[in-house]
Amino acid sequence: MLAACGLAFLVAAGAANSKNSSPFAPEKGSFKILVNGQAMGKEEFEIGPNGGNWVAHGNSEIQAPEGVTHVSGTLELHADGTPVRYEWSTLGAKKAAATITFTGPTATIELRLEGARPFTQQFTFNSPQIVVLDNNLYYQYAVLARIYDWGKKGPQTFPVLVPQELTPGTITVESLGSQDVGGKKLDELSVKTEDLEVDLYLEGQRLVRITAPSSNAEILRD
Repeated sequence: MLAACGLAFLVAAGAANSKNSSPFAPEKGSFKILVNGQAMGKEEFEIGPNGGNWVAHGNSEIQAPEGVTHVSGTLELHADGTPVRYEWSTLGAKKAAATITFTGPTATIELRLEGARPFTQQFTFNSPQIVVLDNNLYYQYAVLARIYDWGKKGPQTFPVLVPQELTPGTITVESLGSQDVGGKKLDELSVKTEDLEVDLYLEGQRLVRITAPSSNAEILRD
């Protein structure tokens, strides 16, 4: 299964102006998850404003050999895409949950595993613009596509955190321009980490397809 190494907002008195300057826009939708051409799961997600910030939330249902796994993740961000708080939970062969708070470039994680005491870990990055890309939560790639500076283009590098794996790292995102995909012109973004390479395809600002050639996985917008 593709590990979605898995994917922002700030306001004060001028709330409307802050929203207009944000790269985000309200949207909701669903993805179907395919591996080797076979349906392996689905995800429903929604991104929208919440007071001065924005909240992106997704629920995935993944079919694994040991049964169905449910994964939920809620990401709160400032208007510029820097994260404020992230909560995830998984229910299946194992039950676990965590809360992550972000203070500048520091992420503090409180992990709760079934049958164990809560566990706390902290990571410090070189920038507060931390990208959250969690396992099997593909809406976070839609957030990443919004954070990418399309006006600047070229390769752009961000610190990245994979919360379910407690894994920090870096990610490089680069526009590959317009591509003909199934008779449609879609904008392609290449996303690379040390151990993952995926391609995002967007129709305007709408993420419609994710491919991971190494795992023969494809995530399609319904």
